[in-house]
Amino acid sequence: MSDFNTIVQTVAVYLVPVLFAISLHEAAHGYAARYFGDPTASNEGRLSLNPIRHIDPFGTILLPLILYFTIQVPFGYAKPVPVDFSRLRNPKKQMAWVAFAGPGANFVMGLGWMIAFVVLSVLPPTEMGMFFRKMAGAGVSVNAAMFVFNLIPVPPLDGGRIMTGLLPMQLARPYASIERYGLYVFGALVLLMYTGILNRALLAAIEFVIGIFVTLVTPLTALLT
Repeated sequence: MSDFNTIVQTVAVYLVPVLFAISLHEAAHGYAARYFGDPTASNEGRLSLNPIRHIDPFGTILLPLILYFTIQVPFGYAKPVPVDFSRLRNPKKQMAWVAFAGPGANFVMGLGWMIAFVVLSVLPPTEMGMFFRKMAGAGVSVNAAMFVFNLIPVPPLDGGRIMTGLLPMQLARPYASIERYGLYVFGALVLLMYTGILNRALLAAIEFVIGIFVTLVTPLTALLT
């Protein structure tokens, strides 16, 4: 029974941060693509901040919970926002910016959750306040994890697309071709994390990003305390 209660409490704390971290990540790709000339996501109704439009039942809900309880790195994925890179005004250069928009949104959200965590920490302690403080802490860790994981420089992750945009054309084409094996790449990364091979580096990077959040909100912390 205690295990069931733990699962329910974890779902309650992480559900909102995970839904918005993944949904806003995808929406950010679509907004960036439209800015640079590709209206595909807009035309298909995917430029929405409504999480329901972006949810993948396994990748958005089940996978983050499974990974949280196994390797303590709660990340997942949503339905990818459609982007036609050929419609960008400068496809090779701007695809990197479109790719970075997703992790960039996670960084901003993580910082926002950190601000909420600081504010909630100085309020009088209540049961509801403690719950939202845990939720804010979850928002920080989820978005830091998504920022780090998606910047791994391997296609089809955003970091791989950024790398493709930065490489000279003779290297960019074969590097981008790795994306056709995206499902296997993703599975290999999950396996590497599950076996602990990749965990140390990922967790160190996540802690570094959270440290940046802490540094950025230090003036607010000093003001409130």
